[in-house]
Amino acid sequence: MDQQSTFPVFPMYFRGLLLLAGMYTLAWSAFYKWFGGSLLAWLAMDMEAQLDLHSNWFGSFGLVVGLLIFISAFYPVSWIRLMLAGLIGKVIMAVWFVVFFLPELGWNKRTGFELIFNELFWLIPLGFILWRAKEVKDYLTKNG
Repeated sequence: MDQQSTFPVFPMYFRGLLLLAGMYTLAWSAFYKWFGGSLLAWLAMDMEAQLDLHSNWFGSFGLVVGLLIFISAFYPVSWIRLMLAGLIGKVIMAVWFVVFFLPELGWNKRTGFELIFNELFWLIPLGFILWRAKEVKDYLTKNG
């Protein structure tokens, strides 16, 4: 009877998901940073709206979060802290959007898309990937 537990597998497509999540976050954050006013007017569904909601700060923070997620894909088992920082950053971005942007923009299909698919949706795969990387690291520490 083998006393060692089975080795937890960290599949390659998890790295691909990390790369995709990082690039997706980088892309949307770049829109906020460099096209903030136009993007916010589009999100408000009112092209005449002039909104100054500090989208530059939100975009800059998002660029850092996206970069952390993207870089963590190269060594996900070793760089769990980067992945965790990216996951926490996505939570902060979701709260930031709800607290500062949503009251001014209003709830509509575009702000719903931004919040649900750009921020909240990514918490599920990122959380699962983080959990699996932690399992692999714990196994390697214990048995390696």
